[in-house]
Amino acid sequence: MNTFTKLGLLAVTTLCQTAWAGVDMPRVDRRQEIQEQRIEQGIESGELTRREANRLERQQMRIERQENAAQADGVVTPAERARLNHQQNKASRNIARKKHNLRGQ
Repeated sequence: MNTFTKLGLLAVTTLCQTAWAGVDMPRVDRRQEIQEQRIEQGIESGELTRREANRLERQQMRIERQENAAQADGVVTPAERARLNHQQNKASRNIARKKHNLRGQ
């Protein structure tokens, strides 16, 4: 392998690593995990009916698809992060409302 090829591979590798560096979203992922745990806890405690839980889980899947779409191009913009945060806030409120509506008990 000649020097030019080695430099080309190094440049491509560096660009790929840089592009993916901004895609990691641990806060979003952790919040998703917590909300899914809240749904599971609601099922186990009887606070959520199966139907309510299914709707909440579908909402979580939609948020996850939005997250994947935001990450697809290798850059998550501030607007995309704000949109995900807004969707997670809505989901959190929905979980709280459904767990405390007295229907599941």
